[in-house]
Amino acid sequence: MAYTRGNLAVKEQTVERGQQSPRFRETTKVVTRRSPLPVREKLLYMVTVLFCVAVMGGLLWQNSNLYNIKRQMYNLDTEIQAMTVQIKEMSVQKEKLQEQIPQEAAKLGYVETSEEGFHIQIPANSQTEGSADEVTTAKK
Repeated sequence: MAYTRGNLAVKEQTVERGQQSPRFRETTKVVTRRSPLPVREKLLYMVTVLFCVAVMGGLLWQNSNLYNIKRQMYNLDTEIQAMTVQIKEMSVQKEKLQEQIPQEAAKLGYVETSEEGFHIQIPANSQTEGSADEVTTAKK
């Protein structure tokens, strides 16, 4: 065997160069076949993937609930601000109407008395004793 460029596995070439080389060249292709995964390993991978999908689904569901709650809070804050503005407008309107009460009462013929308390006029039919024109005054 000849030692060719550091390789002992090289075929020796014959000295006869005059021979015709073969018409076809023999080539070999190395085919490696992977052995299929065992059933237990396949199940382990499938369970791992399903677990990851379940965890991600749970997180997504939780985030969607949080988003809905935050959206409801925002809507309620907006409604509270609108109601606060409406309450302020109504209180201003109430004060204006309270200032107009004495003027409207005077237009309708009501007179403010100088005495303090309630004034009740008792009708003539229901009175058994006393005169019909009697007015009763009660103190507050």
